[in-house]
Amino acid sequence: MRKSTFTLSVAALIAMMGTAHAATDIQFWHSMEGALGDRVNELVEAFNKSQSDYEVKPSYKGNYGESMNAGIAAFRAGNAPDILQVFEVGTATMMHAKGAIQPVQEMSEKVGNPIDPNDFLGAVAGYYSSSDGKLVSMPFNSSTAVLYYNKDAFKKAGLDPENPPKTWEEVAEAGKKIREAGYECGYTTSWPSWILLENFAAWHNVPFASENNGFGGLNARLEIDQPLFVKHLSFLADMAKEGSFTYGGRGDTSNALFTAGKCGMFTGSSGNRANIIKTGKFEFGTASLPYYADVKDAPQNSVIGGASLWVFANKSDEVYKGVTEFFKFISSPEQAAAWHQNTGYVPVTTAGYELTKDSGFYEKNVGADVAVKQLDAQTTEHSRGIRLGYLPQIRDIEDGEMEKIFAGQISPEEGLKNMVKRGNELLERFEKSVK
Repeated sequence: MRKSTFTLSVAALIAMMGTAHAATDIQFWHSMEGALGDRVNELVEAFNKSQSDYEVKPSYKGNYGESMNAGIAAFRAGNAPDILQVFEVGTATMMHAKGAIQPVQEMSEKVGNPIDPNDFLGAVAGYYSSSDGKLVSMPFNSSTAVLYYNKDAFKKAGLDPENPPKTWEEVAEAGKKIREAGYECGYTTSWPSWILLENFAAWHNVPFASENNGFGGLNARLEIDQPLFVKHLSFLADMAKEGSFTYGGRGDTSNALFTAGKCGMFTGSSGNRANIIKTGKFEFGTASLPYYADVKDAPQNSVIGGASLWVFANKSDEVYKGVTEFFKFISSPEQAAAWHQNTGYVPVTTAGYELTKDSGFYEKNVGADVAVKQLDAQTTEHSRGIRLGYLPQIRDIEDGEMEKIFAGQISPEEGLKNMVKRGNELLERFEKSVK
């Protein structure tokens, strides 16, 4: 009897110990595939090995649009993941998904392990913060737009390969010389709306939309039919007419024009760097975005692309403690620096940038810090970013109108007016749907 009781007591004790040390699962849905997906898995594995209280379980859920829709559908069905990666253009939609989201800084403060927004680059923290300056989502994979140029093409055209264009006028001049040197095109761009309109507005510190570009309220409306935008699209239309600018399509379709050596200059995501190194058969340089020197406050700062991590509401305190620990881990100087160096995304924290700089990475990889410098600024009401509902659909409208402008079918004034009219109709719909 004694032996039986002793055996039961030991079994109960083991069971209790097992329960006490069972790790809390944290479901993490993301949109990283290929090499980036491998890097996410490595990051998660490193966190899981660093402690025994929590186990993050990553799951690839398709591209950004697919994963956001899957996350919202899962929340409505009562089985949302704990963490969801959402692209930056989905920020307004997620912020206004009432009752669905647990703001990140509020969560970390509740569990007694605060995440400080001051640890992050100014333009990054500003974009993912509420009007009172508190982080709503966790900055993760952030990029921005930069100017890449083919140094071999510059040499052939008689241009200084160590002195890239700083202004749009210099881009046009260099584009002509590159064309005269026998290249198919002088300059092209990827993501036209993001780079030629959204980043252009922030870089020149002019409004893209009212209500602080949407940060101030749902009644924001587009304001891109103003003189500086007319000037810019007119300038690009003239470049297209003379052959120094080639419109390469929507999204990132024009990347290949640059990596194949057809275009001498290219504005694209800082996240393209690794791909250019891998596929480009030429020496290239990285420079800041061009600007118009006669605009008073230019250049200001560029705006971010990429994605952040959102936490769903109605989870246990233990899950929130684990999520906070995970977020602290991935934003540590060592992890932020490694993510930046291995992926081409910017280090979202200042400490990650400083650690990378101290390691000598930028001396060996000249130009890799351009994106960080463009983002590391005190943002203004015009340069914080764009937070508008239906932004992906608005970009489609803008791309369509720019295609007509660059093809000489309509004037820049007419195209911009169409963008504003049709875009504002979408914003009105979004405002009504949220209210």
